[in-house]
Amino acid sequence: MKNIKDLNIPDPELPPMNEDFKKTFPWRIFKIMAEFIEGFEFISSFKTKSATVFGATRFKEDNEYYKKAKKLGELLSKEGYIVVSGGGPGIMEAANRGAFEAGGESVGINIELPEGQRTNQFVNKTVGFYYFFTRKVMMSFASSVYIFFPGGFGTLDEFFEIITLSQTKKLSHPVTIIVIGKEYWGPMINWFEEELCNRQKAITKKDLKLFKLVDTPEEAMEYIKNNKK
Repeated sequence: MKNIKDLNIPDPELPPMNEDFKKTFPWRIFKIMAEFIEGFEFISSFKTKSATVFGATRFKEDNEYYKKAKKLGELLSKEGYIVVSGGGPGIMEAANRGAFEAGGESVGINIELPEGQRTNQFVNKTVGFYYFFTRKVMMSFASSVYIFFPGGFGTLDEFFEIITLSQTKKLSHPVTIIVIGKEYWGPMINWFEEELCNRQKAITKKDLKLFKLVDTPEEAMEYIKNNKK
């Protein structure tokens, strides 16, 4: 019988020959562990309640939702909330800006991208991640309030992540979930009710109450005040 070494099977405990150690599975596991540790230490350092804001990266200052996110960041800050975002441009920048300019704490949980996702200038505390999934976990556990403005695939992915975690009670604490923009979210929510709930029975009417649809920052803030978790 041949010795295992004679079969030319690489030892899983050692990096492959002629390859950078950073491309190996052990290195990736260590990096993932390190990101989880750093991330949880970061969010556990929050000294007060926090609210996380999601939305499109492409919205500029003249966009109505940018203006609303900026106003909401201001209102949240004045109510003593740390305002958390992904730290990038668009809605994230707007929410951070509102908090920053109101003198509040403005936090960015950022992602490293090949082309580089810049951290907006209105963040006064930040942490960056290499892996999307570790960053996503941190975003999911960072706050007791989650607010979603209109956005693209990333925003929708984060929305479904949070409502699924809330539905299945996998979060460590109860959360308030708000979606802002009836024109954007309304057709999707109607589909939830008519197709998912009434026709397919894939969700219940109780599930439709996991989040609140509003149209203005003021409505969102009022709902947050009346539904403190």
